[in-house]
Amino acid sequence: MRINPFLCLICAGLLAILVALGGGSAWANGDVGKAGAAIIAADVSVEVDGPRTRFRIALSKPVTAQASLMERPDRLIIDLPEVAFHLPPESGRQKAGLISSYRYGLFAPGRSRVVMDLAQPATVSGMTVDANAAGGTALLTIELTRTERDEFRRAAADSAAKAAKTAAVEPAPSVKDARPVIVIDPGHGGIDPGANSTNGVFEKDLVLSFAQKLQKALEASGRYKVLMTRDKDVFISLGDRVRTARNAQADLFISIHADSISGGQEVRGLTVYTGAERASDADSARLAERENKADAVAGVESADMPDDVSDILVDLTLRETRSFSHSFATRLVDQFDAIARLNKNPHRQARFQVLRAHDVPSVLLELGYLSSKRDLDLLMSEEWRAKMVDAMSVAVDRFFATRFARQGAAAVLP
Repeated sequence: MRINPFLCLICAGLLAILVALGGGSAWANGDVGKAGAAIIAADVSVEVDGPRTRFRIALSKPVTAQASLMERPDRLIIDLPEVAFHLPPESGRQKAGLISSYRYGLFAPGRSRVVMDLAQPATVSGMTVDANAAGGTALLTIELTRTERDEFRRAAADSAAKAAKTAAVEPAPSVKDARPVIVIDPGHGGIDPGANSTNGVFEKDLVLSFAQKLQKALEASGRYKVLMTRDKDVFISLGDRVRTARNAQADLFISIHADSISGGQEVRGLTVYTGAERASDADSARLAERENKADAVAGVESADMPDDVSDILVDLTLRETRSFSHSFATRLVDQFDAIARLNKNPHRQARFQVLRAHDVPSVLLELGYLSSKRDLDLLMSEEWRAKMVDAMSVAVDRFFATRFARQGAAAVLP
């Protein structure tokens, strides 16, 4: 794809960037311009030149960019300030040289990311800027060169070590609200779109819209403090989703998703999942494996979160927590039965990373299949979504009914 001069007319500004390379990461530094002004990515291209591949992106303003490498799978990560990507929807889907595919999007508040899946081990051999590109844009060029596995592994390890040194410190837990705390987790987000339908509906957008409606309904009752793991189109790692629930001392965690199956338009229906070391069936195991790769999609290394209590206490708490999770899942299925098409086995179990908090009752709700036209029509229906939100609100009320009656039970107990 070539730089489009017409699109570039929307871009303005001059760029001055200093380049420093080494150890598997490269930096391009420049003046970011006036605060609050949007940075636009107007176009992107990939050029193959023998053993080298050049990735070019046209930006409207100076940026600070960082490139790093990751292994298993091999990826190049480009971190940028927040960027509005005005790119064709097919961008990044075709293999070109050392890049098998790439994706882009909001990674965190104020930060965007481009993740390139590498066809072969490669390192960054150059990062330059053409301040006189077509239309007055700043053209950032990242050059990749084929390398041997050992060199790539060393560069990736160096990138990981540097990332560990700059990792953000976990925020201190907030003061416990007297009301039950519910954390709603819209799946995927930002650079990780999740599943998608044939007509371009992305899972990340659909589940965020649904989660916001559920949050509004639960807050309207005044009975609950409701938090969201994300409230906009931004990527949140699986570990951070779990940490959000634990730091808030949540009494219930609800992760919302919408699956898709290639060539499976006849497969449809809603399913509620709870966490388990062993999946209840092969389909659930495959789904959990896909969902657990969300961090890799966004160029994040997944790591198990250490517990701060003894193994025996963790095991005892986990057993009790999973009992409460099953209890809430049963209430959800009961409420959905009258208004939704349920999967033939609507309550299943699998080893979902996002359900691993040992002290927070947690469920993962698959609203339906984006690959099914009938399911998609329902998922896009305001009337159907309103009924689903009402049913979930009733299930939540019934889950906490005993706690309300006791007026002051322990935090984990419903």
